[in-house]
Amino acid sequence: MTNEKFIEQNSTVVNFIQLYCDSKHKDAKKKNSSIKLIYNGEELKELKYNLCSDCENMLKYANERLQNCPHEIKPKCRNCPSPCYEKDKWKMMAKIMRTSGMKFGLIKIKNIFN
Repeated sequence: MTNEKFIEQNSTVVNFIQLYCDSKHKDAKKKNSSIKLIYNGEELKELKYNLCSDCENMLKYANERLQNCPHEIKPKCRNCPSPCYEKDKWKMMAKIMRTSGMKFGLIKIKNIFN
């Protein structure tokens, strides 16, 4: 995976988890923080977020999995021949992606008409 693809994948995960957390955990205590994207020993970028502890843990888990992805050309996780997510984490990420994906679609449509 290229550095650019690694940054893109992590940025997408941060955006999806942030949108999910803002929607589902409105009343939870949240922490402003950031995650440093390090790939192949090189620090690439820092992504900021404001998440509850559960969502922050999911973000860190996803980042760790992306860092250790063995594929040169990364497939979509659902099509991966060697999935690295634990089953409960995979189900949670699928739920996050479903929920946030719908919201992203609505945001894009709203932006088109405004």
